[in-house]
Amino acid sequence: MKRLTLSSLLAISVLAGCASKDTIAPDVLPSEFYLQAQTALSEGNWNTAIKTLELLDSRYPFGAYSEQVQLDLIYAYYKNNDLILAEGTIERFMRMKPGHSDIDWVLYMRGLTNMAQDISLLHDVMNLSRNDRDPEPARKAFIDFRRLLVRYPQSEYAADAKKRMAALKNRLANYELATTDFYVRREAWIAVINRSQQIQRDFPDSLAARKSLPLMLKAYEALKLEAPAERTRELIKLNPI
Repeated sequence: MKRLTLSSLLAISVLAGCASKDTIAPDVLPSEFYLQAQTALSEGNWNTAIKTLELLDSRYPFGAYSEQVQLDLIYAYYKNNDLILAEGTIERFMRMKPGHSDIDWVLYMRGLTNMAQDISLLHDVMNLSRNDRDPEPARKAFIDFRRLLVRYPQSEYAADAKKRMAALKNRLANYELATTDFYVRREAWIAVINRSQQIQRDFPDSLAARKSLPLMLKAYEALKLEAPAERTRELIKLNPI
């Protein structure tokens, strides 16, 4: 939820009792609609907030609250795990309002939304590693956070974006390592070498880069390429797992 003014907070306390209603009277003013939505957001009642905001957006699409309604919908959709709706609202807002004062937050939210789409329910519930899953959402999130750091280095969201990039970097590196291991099992040695070199080039400071060295050595030995195999043995000694 984006910044609430003091007057909004005071009004919320007066209208808090209205926010829990399942239905909203048709003659409610836009300001009352919006304050009811803010109450629901502040209480973490995402479904009620979404319904109210969507109703406000449909009835008053060009009203005084239109921009803030879109920002609040992004947040509510994300918190409610309606990630496709969040992504669509983000894309529309960025296309229509590229110079908005909160565009750094919108870009940050796009990164969070893409990152959330990379999370596997099975992984969450059973704590299972799924490094073989398609990392495209993680790749998109990495790009979003990097773009945020480049365009808005002083943004209040920049520090957190940088931390998330580190986690995403490991995710992408582990996917490449899982792919390399797949090629090892298929004895596709040239592919093993190429993938290993790619990991070491793109993610040189990762654990995956160190783990790729023995796989690359195995490929060189299988191909009887003694000179690069010996160089790889030396790298393994310098970069123990």
